[in-house]
Amino acid sequence: MASRFGRGSIQGIVALLAVGFIALLASGCGSSSGGTSANASSASPAAGSAPSLAPIEKPYKPKFDQANFVGTIDNKYWPLKPGTTFHYKGVKGTQHQIDNETVTHQTKQILGVSSTVVRDTVLAHGIPIERTFDWYAQDKYGNVWYMGENSLEGKHGHLTRASDSWEAGVNGGKPGIILPGNPQPGDAYRQEYYPPGQALDEARVLSLDGQTTVPAGHFTGVLVTSERSPLEPQTEQKYYAPGTGDVKEKVVKGHHEVFTLVSVTHQ
Repeated sequence: MASRFGRGSIQGIVALLAVGFIALLASGCGSSSGGTSANASSASPAAGSAPSLAPIEKPYKPKFDQANFVGTIDNKYWPLKPGTTFHYKGVKGTQHQIDNETVTHQTKQILGVSSTVVRDTVLAHGIPIERTFDWYAQDKYGNVWYMGENSLEGKHGHLTRASDSWEAGVNGGKPGIILPGNPQPGDAYRQEYYPPGQALDEARVLSLDGQTTVPAGHFTGVLVTSERSPLEPQTEQKYYAPGTGDVKEKVVKGHHEVFTLVSVTHQ
């Protein structure tokens, strides 16, 4: 410092020091602002979002309020209008299967909320091998909650209740969110929670601008999600088309499985 400023006046040195001090303060303010930006980017999820209501963190404590629920499931990515049936075809392993999902006119009261009953029947060679009655409800934010399922699987020519059947509020079962109302890339949320039946699925939003072609048509602006369970070595991607719903499901890690939408009928 002495060799650099030895020829200058004291006033000059003071002035330079003053400038340096001001610059240091400005730099400090910038760091503070930068810290604020960093905190903003890692801020808590927005109120009403799937990550805020059904977080994947442990212990799982969903923010479930029956007063926030509405009577219609009209999420744009998965509208469930009673009387609608989604017809799929696909392959699981080496077996070709047909899957028909019907939104019934039936409801079931779960945790004080009227939940829509969706009947899902999987057939192989024309014979039912799985039948599930899923229960869904939508909150005022557009999130579709998964309230449980009564799952039946084929054994010795008969459909019997599966061990992963569960109901929110019964034996430790807790509701999750099957589909967000306002999905954002990177959002992670829990879909179901029933440890006794090893039902611990969670999901993450991958994209809002996907596209895919299936027998039912070509779809753009598709919501793409990734689903997995910490107890299973597989990952599945699902494709939801605006105004239509689930149009494709594909296991991308694990066994070979893919189902695509063939048609949608209404009664």
